[in-house]
Amino acid sequence: MHKPYRSATRLLRAGRPHQGWVNTPVTRASTYVFDSVAAWRDTRERREQERLPSYGARGTDSTHALEDALIELEEGYRAALYPTGQAAIATVLLAYLRTGDHLLITDAVYEPVRRFCVEHLTRLGIEYTFYRPDGAGIEALIRPNTRMIYAESPGSLTYEIPDLSELSTAARKYDCWLAVDNTWASGLIYKPLTLGADISILAATKYLGGHADVMMGAVITNRQAWPALDRARIDFGQTVGADDAFLVLRGMRSLPLRMAQHAKNAMLVAAWLQGRSEIARVRYPALPGDPSYARWLRDCTGANGLLTIELSDAYRDADAERLIDSLRLFGIGASWGGFESLVIPVRLNSRSLPDPTPRGAMLRLHIGLEDPQDLIGDLEQGLSVMAQSPRFL
Repeated sequence: MHKPYRSATRLLRAGRPHQGWVNTPVTRASTYVFDSVAAWRDTRERREQERLPSYGARGTDSTHALEDALIELEEGYRAALYPTGQAAIATVLLAYLRTGDHLLITDAVYEPVRRFCVEHLTRLGIEYTFYRPDGAGIEALIRPNTRMIYAESPGSLTYEIPDLSELSTAARKYDCWLAVDNTWASGLIYKPLTLGADISILAATKYLGGHADVMMGAVITNRQAWPALDRARIDFGQTVGADDAFLVLRGMRSLPLRMAQHAKNAMLVAAWLQGRSEIARVRYPALPGDPSYARWLRDCTGANGLLTIELSDAYRDADAERLIDSLRLFGIGASWGGFESLVIPVRLNSRSLPDPTPRGAMLRLHIGLEDPQDLIGDLEQGLSVMAQSPRFL
């Protein structure tokens, strides 16, 4: 009996239900026809428990192949696909929460999710409380009506990694679901379901697709969490097209190689930025000295290309924008995870809890697959331009 294959090998073989084709062909279809009324009735009865071809909105060969690959990647029970990551998150929240329930949600949550809580959960009579991004003190916030703990790991913009085993223990103790936005790791380098989570959410738009040309979200669950999500997915009419599923599955084949190169480039850039007097902090969990470094080292098997820098006290938001505008290799854009380098200015003024860490002007960088020395050269000239602001002359 041979040893189990490692994750990169399994990923190359996942999502290939048919013999022969290396990549599952695109199946564009809406209507599935049956040989008899009895076959039609049998499928309709069984499809609530089994994944069967029955109707395009419930999946085709293309979407089923991608779901299989995601299940393999995240080591989960079942997977569902959505047109965007935000659609996946909204469906998760509405699938498990009801009027009168309470949600504990990280204060480092993706901004549109915060707005969804404020504008939609409130309207539905669902309460929510933000907790510290590192998860500290969360058990004291759990109420009798708390039904879900929602985490981002690492958190948006500042990359705090909560102790997922502690969150899981609290969730089990108080009979809560534990949902984790796992977009940062894309299922490859951090696996929430193996650490005790019930639900793992991915923006497949990012590293899974990897080429800045597809929008998609995905949710992978354990066995206990699947029925509620499956019902909500069907009732909300959530589905994706075959062509987009094909693009994401094709992108996943090179995910380990791309992620490793993003991380290598990012580490080189982060180390260089640490030595610059204009930079007060570099936020990158894989960087020794980062507040989340110990948890990253324990729970993750790699990193990605995303980092945030804080400028020293001498610089203001206008200086950060001057730096951004001077860069030549960094596009100004938000949807990281493709092959290209990106930059945007960052503010944390929407967070609800007081931040104990003094923050200077902040920029988020996505370090792409360009030569890192070229990226460093671009940042060097950009910092030089920033230093030539009339305030410093």
